[in-house]
Amino acid sequence: MEQNENVENIKQPCQPEIVHKSPKGNIQFLTIIGQIEGHMELPPQNKTTKYEHVIPQLVSAADNPQVDGLLILLNTAGGDVEAGLALAELISGIGKPTVSLVLGGGHSIGVPLAVAADISFIAPSATMTIHPIRMTGLVIGAQQMFDYFDKMQERILDFIVKNSKISKKRLSQLMTDTKSLVQDVGSILIGEEAVKEKLIDKTGSLRDALSALYWLIEDSKSVN
Repeated sequence: MEQNENVENIKQPCQPEIVHKSPKGNIQFLTIIGQIEGHMELPPQNKTTKYEHVIPQLVSAADNPQVDGLLILLNTAGGDVEAGLALAELISGIGKPTVSLVLGGGHSIGVPLAVAADISFIAPSATMTIHPIRMTGLVIGAQQMFDYFDKMQERILDFIVKNSKISKKRLSQLMTDTKSLVQDVGSILIGEEAVKEKLIDKTGSLRDALSALYWLIEDSKSVN
C-alpha cells in the first residue's frame, strides 16, 4: 500500500489535466506562477513552478489526441533562465494552437514564456518586467564569464524577437533603460504599453483568450 502511494505521489505533479471539454475543442490549462524553479530548489516559502513538472504536461499535451489546444496562464516572478527558456521552447514547438494570458506580472523569464504562444494576451493591469539576466552565487571575474552572460542574453533576446513583433534594437533599449526601475536596469510595461511596444499581441481577459484559442482550434481543424 505504501509503495502504491509513493508511486501515486510521484505521478501526480506530472499528470496533465483536461479541465474543459467543449464542442468547440478540448482545452488543457497550464498555470505557471511564481518563480521558475530549475536545477536548484528554492526555499519552501517561495511560490514556485517546477520545470520538471511542466515538461511532462507539455509533452503529453502535444501527443494527446484529446487535447485540441493549450491555454497558458502566467503570473511569474522570474527564476531559472535555462529552465524557463526550455519551457518556452516546448510551448513554441508544441504543434497545437496555444494562447497565453499574463495575469499580475510577467517578470524576466516570464517574457519568453508569454510570447512563446501563437497569440499572447495581457490583462490591462498586468505588467511585463524586462531586465538583463542576473546570477547569484560565485561569479568569477574573467572574460569567459562575461562572454557566457552575453551569449545567454543573446539567446533570450533572439527567442523573444522571433516569437513577437518587437525589434531587437527596441528590446535591448528597454532591457538596458536606467530610468524606469529603482536601483536596477530595465523597464516595466503595463498592459497596453506591452502591446504598443509589440511585445504582446493584445490586451484582454480570460474570455478574450478563450475566444482566440477556440478560433485557432477551428482554423487548424479546417486546414487539416
